[in-house]
Amino acid sequence: METMNIVCFGFGQVAKNFIKKINSENLKINLIVTSREKSDKKSFDNLEYESLQFSENSFDKRLIEHIKYSNHILVSIAPVDGEDVVIKNFKNIFDNNKIKWITYLSATSVYGNHNGDWVNENSTTNPTSTKGIDRLNAEKSWLDLAEKKNLPIQILRLSGIYSNQNNILTRLKTGSAKIIDKKNQFFSRIHVEDIANILFKSVQNFKSKEIYNISDDKPTSSEELILYGSKLLNIEKPKAVNLSTIESEMVKNFYKDSKKVNNKKMKEFFNYKLKYPTYVEGLDHILNNNI
Repeated sequence: METMNIVCFGFGQVAKNFIKKINSENLKINLIVTSREKSDKKSFDNLEYESLQFSENSFDKRLIEHIKYSNHILVSIAPVDGEDVVIKNFKNIFDNNKIKWITYLSATSVYGNHNGDWVNENSTTNPTSTKGIDRLNAEKSWLDLAEKKNLPIQILRLSGIYSNQNNILTRLKTGSAKIIDKKNQFFSRIHVEDIANILFKSVQNFKSKEIYNISDDKPTSSEELILYGSKLLNIEKPKAVNLSTIESEMVKNFYKDSKKVNNKKMKEFFNYKLKYPTYVEGLDHILNNNI
């Protein structure tokens, strides 16, 4: 494979795991990432890269040239004030025929509440939160750009992400996990390594203007997840609290939605077998490896 000239708008846990996966395959990478911090040269996973300043109001002008010479672009920046800031600043730059792959990371919050029913990529999108509304608008902006400029753009709708570092076990250990007393409440989740593997698969197997749910096989209530985590750690489960007593607006918004996310399209198109098909395998791995 030719050298991958990659621009990552945002360099959080998903982007880092994606780059780590590419690196593990011994592929040649030229990496540029964006950050709100001042531009600097850095290193990750024994890979030298350049981090260029980018915010909704300003950016390092060198980004323009790097976009022009890139062949892979990953966008993991959330909308700001209801607008996708990458499209806002660079839509006229996405013209070159070198680009082979643009992936926009969205979220399953775009579906809104489906009262615990299953949703797939053709289901109604009726987001209940501002973040979900903004994500859906951003998706439409990227698909419009794909149409107008014939660009290779795919959208991945990510379920709740957990990782070896951020998971229910760490929250139980710190005492921050709470059981919310709300019936018929279902959430889907996905381990960050599975997201990275899907991203890597999509480099070779790509279809523009497609949307994929990225989720594991077992939607469940947060209570079921917490009970399993408590059992693994051999600690007492947290006491249940009523949602009305929760002050955090983010938590309240989270519990507005109940749905089970179908991942059939993802598994079939990318011919992918999940490394962590449910939270059981994911949490067992974290515990057994003393992570």
